[in-house]
Amino acid sequence: MYYSIDMNFFYSKDNLVALHFKHDQARRRFVEWAQNEIAVAPDFHKRILFSDEAHFWLNGYVNKQNGRICSEANPQVYVETPLHPEKLNVWCALWAGGIIGPYFFKNDEDHNVTANGDRYRAMITNFFIPELNNHDVQELWFQQDGATCHTARATIDLLKDTFGDCLISRFGPVNWPPISCDLTPLDYFLWGYVKSLVYADKPQTLDHLEDNIRVLLPIYGNKCWKKSSKIGRPDWTRSKPAMAVLCQKSYLKCNATRLSFE
Repeated sequence: MYYSIDMNFFYSKDNLVALHFKHDQARRRFVEWAQNEIAVAPDFHKRILFSDEAHFWLNGYVNKQNGRICSEANPQVYVETPLHPEKLNVWCALWAGGIIGPYFFKNDEDHNVTANGDRYRAMITNFFIPELNNHDVQELWFQQDGATCHTARATIDLLKDTFGDCLISRFGPVNWPPISCDLTPLDYFLWGYVKSLVYADKPQTLDHLEDNIRVLLPIYGNKCWKKSSKIGRPDWTRSKPAMAVLCQKSYLKCNATRLSFE
């Protein structure tokens, strides 16, 4: 199955995401598992630590091929971007208890870098686990997506040392389905919303941008979760033929996206 936005203009490009049958099956298995957990413990969703990384470019640049300028005539518009734009790689975890983070990946010289397996495990060991010592982790679940640095054997073993079988991840005790950014509030809403705010004062340095993220991410992360919890448990329903998403309508104040598999 594909979903796309049709653009009948002079200059256009359809953006397609393939959702294959195996993805449908994996998503359904995860939702069925989550429903069973919720049936036993209605507040189960409040025990999940959703985690993710995001890039924040200093100039607001988005590194993907989804942005297009469209016109009935050739627009003759040019968008200038640097060849290697400066950026931050940021991690955080969101749950009912609030935000853990943000954490900024840096090397020994304090330069901003991208997460890899060693850096991700160092973050878990030196930042995340010490932060968890302030919380009761006995019944908490940890979720991460299928990024390579997340799913290396050394990373999974490290996380299982802390969370045991309460790990939702590719190659984990509970499998996180692929192509499922719509099932986590960080990817589905929080990152995008924070990115719409941190550039308001036009930061000129990475330090300035980092300060903005440190201020805004906890504020809107907590608001995001509180609005959801007022409605109740996440929308882990199994409607047919639609595949339900995790996020409440309140995240975007509009109907949540549902992908049909027909």
